[in-house]
Amino acid sequence: MRIDTHQHFWIYDPNRDTWITDNMSSIQRNFLPNDIAQTLKDNNFDGVVAVQASQSNKESHFLAELAQAYKMIKGVVGWVDLHSPQIDEYLDEYQKYNIIKGFRHVIEGEEDGNFLSTDEFLNGIQSLTKYDYTYDLLIRPRHYESTLHCVRANPNQKFMLDHIAKPPIKSQEFEEWALFIQDLSSYPNVYCKISGLATEADWTNWRLDHFTQYVDHVIKCFGKNRICYGSDWPVCLLASSYEQSIEIVQDKLKYFTQAELDLFWGLNAVNFYSLK
Repeated sequence: MRIDTHQHFWIYDPNRDTWITDNMSSIQRNFLPNDIAQTLKDNNFDGVVAVQASQSNKESHFLAELAQAYKMIKGVVGWVDLHSPQIDEYLDEYQKYNIIKGFRHVIEGEEDGNFLSTDEFLNGIQSLTKYDYTYDLLIRPRHYESTLHCVRANPNQKFMLDHIAKPPIKSQEFEEWALFIQDLSSYPNVYCKISGLATEADWTNWRLDHFTQYVDHVIKCFGKNRICYGSDWPVCLLASSYEQSIEIVQDKLKYFTQAELDLFWGLNAVNFYSLK
């Protein structure tokens, strides 16, 4: 099974979706499964994981309902308030949606560098573990230390690092990010999506070799059993076509065996998210 582990769907709302700024005008519109279905077929993908783009319980229900209508959606990463004292009640309610595999918060938008190490957040993660949900990590450098603290405190929780932690590809800075990846990958319960790369580069002037040191480092650190592909569609369209988002990664897999390619393009995601 070939899986794109990171796609977004939304009915655009300018009041809600303020993160889509005016320099992103090309994605200030609706994006739904019919908009990508043929492209997925053309690129031999069997399905996708739909990931939250806004932060409300309504978003989780929206994605779960889309999955009922579109079989291409093999799993959903929704949103839930991990800080809520009612977290167990929320997760108990979500049990009726088998398609919801885990949750995510847009931590990169949180100015507090300690966001992942607060007692409330850690309590929420413990609840996810209890209910066997995954957690996607969307972070910036200010969250590196609290991310490591959170992962270290929750060895039985399945974590997925989104967009290889958004390294500064445009400026080609490397060392701080590389050390973090090395530390994070030492925890066997953490996987990594090689995704969202073009939008961290110069949107209009990137080359394939701009991504090489970052992708190579992730493969070296996480190995071939804990990495998977994600397009970050439609956000990727700001800097690349869907096919180019594939090419950026595929270019770095020349020495993978067929079995290793099968893991990267699908089987690792099936294992992590328990997809069917």
